[in-house]
Amino acid sequence: MRILNIVTLILVIVGGLNWGLVGLFDFNLVAALFGEMSMLSRIVYVLVGLSALWQLVPLFRGDEARARS
Repeated sequence: MRILNIVTLILVIVGGLNWGLVGLFDFNLVAALFGEMSMLSRIVYVLVGLSALWQLVPLFRGDEARARS
């Protein structure tokens, strides 16, 4: 479970950095690497979105769940 938390956190950070690049420089790193809305780009976007949802789960659990993670 800890590895999944680390991987999802990294994906959320990558997604946030990508949005920062889009906002500051109008440069989409994912699209530049994998192509504009190619299947691989869409997979990356879906994985980043699912990772964000996964990272939200502990916020809605009790203190007991946060203490364990």
